[in-house]
Amino acid sequence: MSKRIGVHLGTAGGASNAVERAREIGANTFQIFSSSPRMWRAPKVDPRQAERMKALRASLDVGPLVIHTSYLVNVCSQSDDVRQKSIEAFRGEIERALILGAEYLVLHPGSWKGLTRDEGLKLAAESITHAIDGLPWHGTGFHILIENTAGAEFSLGGSFQQVAELVVRLKPTAPVGVCLDTCHSHVAGYDMVSAEGYAETMDQVATTMGFGAVRVWHCNDAKSERGSKLDRHEHIGQGTMGVEPFRRFVNDERFAHSAFIAETPVDEPGDEGRNVRVLKSLVNSA
Repeated sequence: MSKRIGVHLGTAGGASNAVERAREIGANTFQIFSSSPRMWRAPKVDPRQAERMKALRASLDVGPLVIHTSYLVNVCSQSDDVRQKSIEAFRGEIERALILGAEYLVLHPGSWKGLTRDEGLKLAAESITHAIDGLPWHGTGFHILIENTAGAEFSLGGSFQQVAELVVRLKPTAPVGVCLDTCHSHVAGYDMVSAEGYAETMDQVATTMGFGAVRVWHCNDAKSERGSKLDRHEHIGQGTMGVEPFRRFVNDERFAHSAFIAETPVDEPGDEGRNVRVLKSLVNSA
């Protein structure tokens, strides 16, 4: 299968186990956390795990490896203390991603509450630049991916335009691209359900960040209605989006270079594999 389709997986027993787990459920790409997403401090990567992960990925043809940044990181916080802790934590995320050989590190830009949007954009770009300064990313293929958000007030990245503006600010100093989340886009107000709405939304992708910048799609149905700004993920085809938008995404040749990764709920054993199978079943289907 040429399409890269996978799911977010846990790392119990060691990060490298996620590679075997991905293959077991029929995925050829996957996403992980490199440490607890709700703690500032993180343990160092076991070099044996890193080497085993690289070897398994190569032998099983599993990639790209996507790492999701801790939820605590807020690179545009008005608080100097929180922003400094975020820069240090994000630098740790980049270091671990490079050691593990990850192609992509996904980042929610954070909240600019207490500032103007432009001040938030400026601080986010400065913080990310500080975090990656001096690290050996050149020639690795590694990229930081800015993820669009659900559009809540003060949340940076709630529109494609905001994501694109941050990418433009970062391009001179950091390897950067985009991760688009289907649920976030839907609840932020973008219409991807109707054929006409999908075409209009894709026009906005083209005129903001451009198709080539979109390295990863987070494929999540939504529990909430379009425009609600409520970020609640649902199993693919079982939410307010339905299955058709996902059929369009995975077959859209403008995203032939992208990986499609589900971040759907795990309500019952086997849910990861079920969502991967749904996505795979849509490839080249009428």
